[in-house]
Amino acid sequence: MQRITITIEDDLLEALDAFMDRSGASNRSEALRDLIRRGLDQDAPETAECVGVVTYAMDPAQRDLGRLVPESRQQHHDAAIAALSVPLDHHAAVEVAVMRGTVGSVQAYANSLFLQRGVRHGQTVLIPVRTEVEFHLHGERAHTHDHLRVLDRF
Repeated sequence: MQRITITIEDDLLEALDAFMDRSGASNRSEALRDLIRRGLDQDAPETAECVGVVTYAMDPAQRDLGRLVPESRQQHHDAAIAALSVPLDHHAAVEVAVMRGTVGSVQAYANSLFLQRGVRHGQTVLIPVRTEVEFHLHGERAHTHDHLRVLDRF
């Protein structure tokens, strides 16, 4: 790590301190590193490997979204890790889909959902990962399987 000195306006420093309080960062350096990582993640290469958390609200009855959205996830079964639907009332549900793949493929899936009429407040969080194949011995049985290792940045 390297130590740097920056000059910052008073109102921007107040906003940084407020972010620090909200995010649980223990000091300004930690808060700044978090904000810089988030900003750099916006420029993630489309071919980079990631896990994406896709969140949105929707009206399941509008345009038959209650059927279409799960079907679209099923069409991406190789990328879908998990999905959760939380009914809020008779006309709205909050949904979360956890997807894996390249940044480009996860963003394309998310954007295809967000463009649907009846889907609102869509957001995607991308987590940089690397797939590692590991060999394990469990008792007398040996096997290999994938592990996703979380990276600090894309």
